[in-house]
Amino acid sequence: MEIYQLRAFVTVAKIGQLTRAAEVLHVTQPAVSGQIKALEEELGVSLFDRRPGRIALTRAGERLLPEAEQVLAAAGTLTAKARELQGEVSGALVIGTLGDPDALRLGSLLGGLVAALPLLEIKTRSGDAEALREAVATASLHAAFYIGPHIPRDVLGLSLQTIHYRIVAPVDYRERVLHAGWREIADLPWIGTPHASHVQTLLRDLFSRQGLLPNQVVESDDASAPFSLVRAGLGLALLREDMAVPAAERNELVIWPHTRVAALLSFIYPKTAEHDPAIVAALSVLRQVWGLPPRKSV
Repeated sequence: MEIYQLRAFVTVAKIGQLTRAAEVLHVTQPAVSGQIKALEEELGVSLFDRRPGRIALTRAGERLLPEAEQVLAAAGTLTAKARELQGEVSGALVIGTLGDPDALRLGSLLGGLVAALPLLEIKTRSGDAEALREAVATASLHAAFYIGPHIPRDVLGLSLQTIHYRIVAPVDYRERVLHAGWREIADLPWIGTPHASHVQTLLRDLFSRQGLLPNQVVESDDASAPFSLVRAGLGLALLREDMAVPAAERNELVIWPHTRVAALLSFIYPKTAEHDPAIVAALSVLRQVWGLPPRKSV
């Protein structure tokens, strides 16, 4: 039994799709299928029920999944302890980022890590919130910034800041927007972002609570585009409050006054990496950068 076979099992179980699991693990789909088949043969049980277009855990798979996760966690702890015994922390640390680097205080984090761990190779990879969460949960990414209602259950994380968002509209929409209810707001043209982005998730959840869907006419994967497109008169968007309020004061857009959306900015990492020296160092630097209290010793 190999660790990579257990990781393939856990990843497919969490994602529920072979193709997407292969992408997350950075291997081919046949390789993932082969790893799971070899694990099933060694264990003597079927872990998945395979049918056209779907794959689901069998009862045996459901019972063995927590055990596999414990083994992966133990392997992660063992690796971390070994790195501590080596003295200087080396290797690579890949951090997922989203949105504005300044808002993440990314430069301060990276600068602190370079100073604390000079032998560590640090890389950043930008992406959408849910894609980053999925990659961290399956340990194919070491850590990531995440924005959402709370820290997801399938990872560990450090809460950094509450961020507020506002519904904004072009100045020409002022009279329509200020006197509009939820349905009128939903029916106006909207500027959206990709499905897995944190802004789109917040927007989708906001309107679903009202039993509505926004009338999206444009989707942009450029984080700065919605602000520009609203100012250009194209439609409404969900915008960070620290950007929306000054723009409204400059009469560049108008804010719908009837809602304020709260989200949590956090730094997430795999459950198997809790004791990894690079993650421990990153959390320590983040606490300094964000002015958070130090971690309490157990």
